[in-house]
Amino acid sequence: MNAPALSRRSLLLQGGALVVGFSLSARDALAQQTFAPVATIGFSKPIATDQVDSFLALGADGRVTIFSGKVDLGTGVQTAMAQIAAEELDLPLDRVAVVQGDTALTPDQGPTYGSLSIQKGGMEIRQAAATARARLLQLASERLGLPADALLSENGVVRPRAGGQGIDYADLVKDGRLDLKVDPAAKTKDSTAFTLVGKSVARIDIPEKVTGRFTYMQDHRVPGMVHARVVRPPAIGASLESVDEASVADVPSLIKVVRQGNFLAVVTEKEWAAVKAAERLKATWSKWEGLPERDKLWQHVRATKVTKDDVTSSTGDARAALGQAARTLEASYDFAIHTHGSIGPSCAIAEFKDGRLTCWTASQMTHALRKQLAAMTGLEPEAVRCIYIEGSGCYGRNGHEDAAGDAVLLARAVGRPVRVQWSRADEHGWDPKGPPTLIDLKAGLDEEGRVAAWSSQFHVPEGAAGNVPLVAADLAGLPHETTMSPGNIIQNSALPYAIPNVRTVCHRLASTPFRPSWIRTPGRMQNTYANEAFLDECAAAAGADPLEYRLRALKDPRGIEVLKRVAEIAKWQARPSPVRDVSGDVLRGRGISYVKYELNRTYVAGVAEIEVERGTGRVRVPRFFVVQDCGQIINPDGVRNQIDGNVIQTVSRVLMEEVMFDRGAVTSLDWASYPIITFPDVPEVVTDLIDRPSEKPWGAGEPSAAIVPSAISNALYDATGVRLRSVPFTPAKVKAALQAT
Repeated sequence: MNAPALSRRSLLLQGGALVVGFSLSARDALAQQTFAPVATIGFSKPIATDQVDSFLALGADGRVTIFSGKVDLGTGVQTAMAQIAAEELDLPLDRVAVVQGDTALTPDQGPTYGSLSIQKGGMEIRQAAATARARLLQLASERLGLPADALLSENGVVRPRAGGQGIDYADLVKDGRLDLKVDPAAKTKDSTAFTLVGKSVARIDIPEKVTGRFTYMQDHRVPGMVHARVVRPPAIGASLESVDEASVADVPSLIKVVRQGNFLAVVTEKEWAAVKAAERLKATWSKWEGLPERDKLWQHVRATKVTKDDVTSSTGDARAALGQAARTLEASYDFAIHTHGSIGPSCAIAEFKDGRLTCWTASQMTHALRKQLAAMTGLEPEAVRCIYIEGSGCYGRNGHEDAAGDAVLLARAVGRPVRVQWSRADEHGWDPKGPPTLIDLKAGLDEEGRVAAWSSQFHVPEGAAGNVPLVAADLAGLPHETTMSPGNIIQNSALPYAIPNVRTVCHRLASTPFRPSWIRTPGRMQNTYANEAFLDECAAAAGADPLEYRLRALKDPRGIEVLKRVAEIAKWQARPSPVRDVSGDVLRGRGISYVKYELNRTYVAGVAEIEVERGTGRVRVPRFFVVQDCGQIINPDGVRNQIDGNVIQTVSRVLMEEVMFDRGAVTSLDWASYPIITFPDVPEVVTDLIDRPSEKPWGAGEPSAAIVPSAISNALYDATGVRLRSVPFTPAKVKAALQAT
């Protein structure tokens, strides 16, 4: 297959290998000489998740290459993976490179989602590296005539502990591969011996990014490549009735107008010609008005058929306890439809050659995309190769997979490699959306104001992530993977607090207005928002300090610790909300929130400080405090990067983001109609990390986002005495609420 020219870090130097040796120019041929065939047509390399060879390779100069099925979405995961491997193999970090998300080279470790890259993917690499290190010690033991426990590995060399000549790793494996299964019992390094893990190291991707030399997917080129633009229907369900190809006959470098079912596109030699041809092409479409009225969205959600109920917690008798409560509270919270808003619109390149398909993509799920493209084209999955190249803007299943589908359809139609670059309108209009979420809650308080009963109902789609249908396959009437994984959007609907009578139910809806997808912290954010904001309502009704109210109901020591520490760094002053003085043009308040992610990992507590302009309703978040316990930390600086990103992105989502649409299509197709946060409003994020080196690492990519909406909601109430329950908290909503008081 035609593969891109790769950088020095991307693959191995030539020579003998622990697993495989490549040259930069002829890696396919060399790999075929080194290995027996595996189930990938045209390429041979172990990719099974139980093989050491699948995860790492050691070249003749002692450099190691890690093969990761998890990919770096700009999150620093690539650096952390290198740290994990270098630590386990006793190598300097600069002698470790990482290849990511290439389905012909990397094992399928699942999509990059759910904050599982380190927790799952990194630990698989750690275990493979520990197995390899044990084998290196065994080989050196045989060569040196010493027991393995009399040897140590250091800086790519195995040598006697008592001193004397050592043997380079490369010399130990110069005759070829190890051909080992990953040993789950192989002892990994004790945390007391860590020299890299737990230390902040510079991210390996940043230098090229800050100097403009980094190749994003949007920058990538392959030989013989041509360009295409897709002409989108004016309404999501519109049918293509006619096309006037003569309308673009005079466009220079036009190759072909491609029509297949309702899929319509132009292919040209030059990119600008594709842009102009797409603008000029005349087509007639049917009318379609299948979307709900936007101002009746929540009535539509309530009226949607429920396919099943997931009872996520049931303790005691919530209904009976509510009937006996000294005081009851009820509220409904909603969370708007969001688009990903990727700064760089999606892009992909596809090429058919010798009966095989290669797709260069920024997909966070290349192995799953491979199956989707195989279904779409009728090829065997083994004949499809997806090669990951980092995209400019991605945190969730945005338009990258759909751009890949576009490129594949068009490459097959013209017989040349085709690059498809989405426009801003494509991205905002056609990427999958974070679905609307509606939550109804009831609580019963006892005589002392404690929560004695809690009942909640979450209205969420049955399928909200995973293999959503590709737009191209859908429009063209091609076969595609239609199974929609429900994801974990029901997580954190249950509570982390010790309440005697609780019942939480997720009503799984048969449909949702747009193709649903992951957007950072899916489900967990919306569910935590409702739970933590409503708990604040209970605290206010009880006349209690919101922090103390949580601590009384929480029995988990690690949860208690993050809450107390965030209160300390935020200089929390104990008192009930709201503040007594609500005079002046600018109102100020603070709000607290807590989550134990999915109730089984990563603890986060946060405090938002906000300002509200009384006259305009505009909300600002000058500072946000976060304390996080994600177990063992690989790269503290990388974790802080993640927390910063979580807070900034979620502040944007909570204060201003909402998809606008009419009965036919999305109408918020640019940054004016779908605004996001700009630099003057980026909050100062103050972070405190609790490192537990002897524990397993948990995720950091999503959890801290979960507490942001409720912390802001609670701070709004604290500042104004008005409870807003509908995200986003736009100036118009806030001003109207203030005027109504």
